[in-house]
This record gives sequence, structure tokens and C-alpha cells, in this order.
Amino acid sequence: MEVHGFCDERFSAVREEFEKNFAERGDVGASFAATIEGEYVIDLWGGHRNAEKTQRWEEDTIVNVYSTSKTMTFISMLVLADRGELDLYAPVADYWPEFAENGKAGITITNLLSHSAGLPAFSRPFSAEELYDWDLAVSDLASQAPLWEPGTQSGYHGVTQGFLLGEVVRRVTGKSYGTWFRENVAEPTGADFHIGLREQELSRVAELLEDPSADASAFANLDPESMTAKVFGGGASSGNAVNSVAWRQAEMPAINGHGNARSVVRAQSALANDGLAFGTQLLSAEGAEKSREVLLESTDLVLLFPVKFAMGYAYGSEFLPISPNKDAIWWAGLGGSTCVIDKENRTCFSYVMNQAKAAMVGDERSGSLSRSLYEAM
Repeated sequence: MEVHGFCDERFSAVREEFEKNFAERGDVGASFAATIEGEYVIDLWGGHRNAEKTQRWEEDTIVNVYSTSKTMTFISMLVLADRGELDLYAPVADYWPEFAENGKAGITITNLLSHSAGLPAFSRPFSAEELYDWDLAVSDLASQAPLWEPGTQSGYHGVTQGFLLGEVVRRVTGKSYGTWFRENVAEPTGADFHIGLREQELSRVAELLEDPSADASAFANLDPESMTAKVFGGGASSGNAVNSVAWRQAEMPAINGHGNARSVVRAQSALANDGLAFGTQLLSAEGAEKSREVLLESTDLVLLFPVKFAMGYAYGSEFLPISPNKDAIWWAGLGGSTCVIDKENRTCFSYVMNQAKAAMVGDERSGSLSRSLYEAM
């Protein structure tokens, strides 16, 4: 199996771990990229786009990254706030009046970012097809009452967060979230990352592969009344919808972003470098620093482990040691993809793959790459 791209010789151990992911840890196709001071020091890819291993993972291959997509909504809110178009501490209803229904008038944008709005699921299980209907999804959320007192505790808004933040963007800018993101984050930074694929991008998408070792009924064994089941037991995790054209072309900002490690890093590196990366001042130094402001620390009602949330991003912890720097922020996607932003070391790195593993927030593949990167630094 050939590994392509480049790796600064200082980080040869990272390349070795990347190769081990294929030889020993089950990767089929993957990419890993890292920047220091806003410039790439690693940009690797290899393997195959499909299970049969007949299509190579190319330099421009992209794949669904599930919740690593959320990092794009976080930076979008920060950019809007930095421009003075959005007050992160204001009630959501200031921008989306219908949202005030059923006792939600006091819920703020920061409550959405910290998963503490009390809206982690739709009012009923949605099919994958219903998730493609933006107006249906946001109307359902606007009509709900919160499931707990907003702001008191997080409960991972696995799918709904993207619709909630995306509708705020739509109300503020008049554009769909995917369009605004493309024009204001992806294109200025040169990031090949998409929320809602256009026709011309479909031919280079890798197939997302289920974990062959995972119990397919894992979610079925949950108490259907539990918060975890309400969030993860619906259409978003059923069948092979994730590999359909309809899924790829829909806008579901929390779960269906398509990109590779290079593009994730390109969009996020500004937050590690005072708002500047690749010659583009995406936001001010103060606006970039806002990403690290702690909003809430609690035992998450859905994930069932402690999480300290900043402006959407989370901090590492003893439970989730994503970086030796305790001030690094990050998020990850179901199946294994990750993004880490470490301002102290002025680095940003991402791992993206198509072989999903039974992991909610990264696994041994991203962990080995992270450890070797930091050891080299």
C-alpha cells in the first residue's frame, strides 16, 4: 500500500504510524494533515475509496466526516461574531423569532454551542429522508420545549445542533448554511470542504464503510426512553443512507460535511494562529481567541462522560487525552475522524478516513498519529 503526499522529515514517525494504521489497525483509505504556524508540515493520504479496494484514495478524495463537520459550524459562528453580525450571547429568538415558542425565549447562541439548549433530538424519530428537509427539521425544533433547564448541563445535540446553528446563520445572512460556509470560510481559506455537495463533486467521494467488528444492534439495546437513544437511534444512523447521493447533497451541518484531513486543517488552522492561516486573515486575533472561552463543564446527558465545552469545541481531559496541552480544543466524528487545534503549539491537525470504527470520539488510529506528532514536536 503506497502512502502519498509529503511529511517534513522531523515527523517521519507520524508517517510510520500512518502506514501502521493500514497494516495493523484496519484502515482502508485515509488522510492526515498538520500545520504549524499556519503552514502544512504533513499532508498524507493513501489506500482506497471503496471496500473492494478497486478505487484509489486520491489527493482530492473527500468523504463524509460525521461530527467533525461541527467544527465548521463553530468557526462560522465565530466569523459572524467577529464581523459584528452575530451576538454569541444573545437569545436565539432575537434572530429566529419562532424559536421562542414553548419556553425557549431565553435560550442563547452559547447554549446551542455548548449542547445545553435541551433540544438534543427531534420530537419523534426522523427518517434519513426527513433530515434532508431543512424546513421540516427546523420547524420541529422551533416548536419543541426543552428537555431540561437550558444552560445547566450539556446533552450532546448530535444531529440537531447543525440545524439549530445553521438556521441562525440563515436568519442572519439570508443564505443557506452550506452556501454561506462555502463563500465565507471554505473559499477564502481554499478548504475543499462542503456542507451539501454540488453535482460536480460527487464523483470523488469515498464510500464510508461500516465497522465489520461492531455490533449492528448497539443502539437497539439502549433504553428507548434514554437521552442517548433519542439522539442516536434515528434515521441518521440507519442503513446505508450516508453513501446515498441524497445524503451527500443535503445540508445537515452537524453530520454530513465532506472533506479530507487537508481541508479540515485548512479551514481550522486560523484558530491556532491568531486568525491567520495560509495568508488569509479569516478573523481577528480576538475573534480567534473567543473559540477557547469555556461555556460549560458537566457530565453530558447523552455521551455519559464529562465534557468541558468552549465555543462548540471541547477541551481534552483525563478521560479524553487528545493532546498533552490541556488548553488544546478539538472535536471528532462518529467512526474516527478528528480535528485538534492547539494554539500554544500553533498547530492544527486532522485525521479523516473511510473505514469507520465503533468509536464516538476518535480511536487508536487518530490517537497514535497525535502521540507521534507531539513526540516529534
